[in-house]
Amino acid sequence: MKTIALLDTVHPRFTELITKRGFHIVDLTSFDKEEILSRLDGIHALTIRSRFQIDKDFIDRMPSTLQVIGRYGSGMENIDVAYATEKGIRCVHAPEGNRQAVAEHALGMLLSVFNNLCKASAEVKSNQWKREENRGEELSGKTVGIIGYGNTGSAFARLVSTFPEVKVLVYDKYKTGFSNGNIIETNEYRIQEEADIVSLHIPLTAETTHLINSRWIYRMHKPFYLINTSRGQCVDTHSLVEGLKSGKVLGACLDVLEYEKTSFEGLEQEQLPADFQYLVQHPKVMITPHIAGWSFQSHVKLAEILAQRIVEALK
Repeated sequence: MKTIALLDTVHPRFTELITKRGFHIVDLTSFDKEEILSRLDGIHALTIRSRFQIDKDFIDRMPSTLQVIGRYGSGMENIDVAYATEKGIRCVHAPEGNRQAVAEHALGMLLSVFNNLCKASAEVKSNQWKREENRGEELSGKTVGIIGYGNTGSAFARLVSTFPEVKVLVYDKYKTGFSNGNIIETNEYRIQEEADIVSLHIPLTAETTHLINSRWIYRMHKPFYLINTSRGQCVDTHSLVEGLKSGKVLGACLDVLEYEKTSFEGLEQEQLPADFQYLVQHPKVMITPHIAGWSFQSHVKLAEILAQRIVEALK
């Protein structure tokens, strides 16, 4: 019987499917990293979310029985995939599992910012009735630029393309041939020329770290709204704040922040910098706690997809 170790909590559906296929589960979610390393003898697969880094040192201390590392989610930046592969360990994940949740969350944030929903609701609840001050903006007729056309990027493109007269410009450095109706494959420069909204759907790599910086913002021809449901480090926060102050950035929908812990379970420091305080107080900035892919439905789908991937990899 092959054994799978849980290093992070997962939906019970994962355990149900794995045990039905004849595998044994070891729950190590209550142990710290060193204790986990002392308990991995005979383990054939690991499942983790973002609790800690599966780096070269961690991989070097793995038992010879380890065959698979499974990431319960989409991004793989907390796993040294190249080194694991070099050691003969297969790395799998479940990016399809939360793509619809991320797409709907991004759209919801954008519509909320456009229509001042959080602000207006808070005002009414404090006995303020302001109509003209909360006049909204329509998504219809806008040009949406999407960077990254993987699972979440394509799901978001499908959603926004259903709005009347919305043009969707998509740039993906590693994909081609996906134009479809008003979803148009293009380059980064056309997005910077035409987009009213820019949404990021990219993994965190050396290439995408601080992709959105002062130079990128300066190249935008029109004032625009920014959506980031990818990783916080894809946006240089100081550049974003400067863009908001200058009016080049009209608003931002941020589900992720540079200041997050690597586990995504909170912010890294208690006393956050002035840039963060500016974002918090800005009326056209919405911030959520890394929950875009965190729906009840995605929780189940992630479990089912990852269980299947691990079972297939262990055959």
